Amino acid sequence: MFEYRYTTDNKTRYLTAIHFMVFAVIAAALCLLVDGGYILAWFISIVIAVIALMALSIPRRILLSDDGIEICCISDYTHIAYKEVAAIREVTDEEMRYIMPIFAASGFFGYYGSFIDFKSWDFVKIYASKWSNFIEITDIYEDKYYISCDQSEELIGRVLNYASLKPNEDE
Repeated sequence: MFEYRYTTDNKTRYLTAIHFMVFAVIAAALCLLVDGGYILAWFISIVIAVIALMALSIPRRILLSDDGIEICCISDYTHIAYKEVAAIREVTDEEMRYIMPIFAASGFFGYYGSFIDFKSWDFVKIYASKWSNFIEITDIYEDKYYISCDQSEELIGRVLNYASLKPNEDE
């Protein structure tokens, strides 16, 4: 079993800090501008709930077990069996320009959730702690998963070895 840990970059840390500052500024503005505390209480309750729910989906590590790829988050777990992997490849930063969040965190502790690829009009799942070093995994059901990994070539080589796949050369 091989383990690849997610590492965050400075951009992700700055975006997370900016999110927290925006939440604090809005809470302070509500405190000063709104008479009565129920709106502030609702805002703080909703922000805390959203932060807690998003924090539970932060990607932590990628495991290559004997039977598949495991993407482990704090409370979410995605398993892709090797026999279901149709293709795996590195993705350039240019290709990632067309991917936008739908129901996802975009810079808040990382990049994870459901995104849309406006170039191919596909829905994709992203599990990344930074917006670089992406690997695209396409399964036999044509679902696409994007993960970020600093050792992308090594991970792809191990998956190809486990799955006995040939690299997707037509792309």
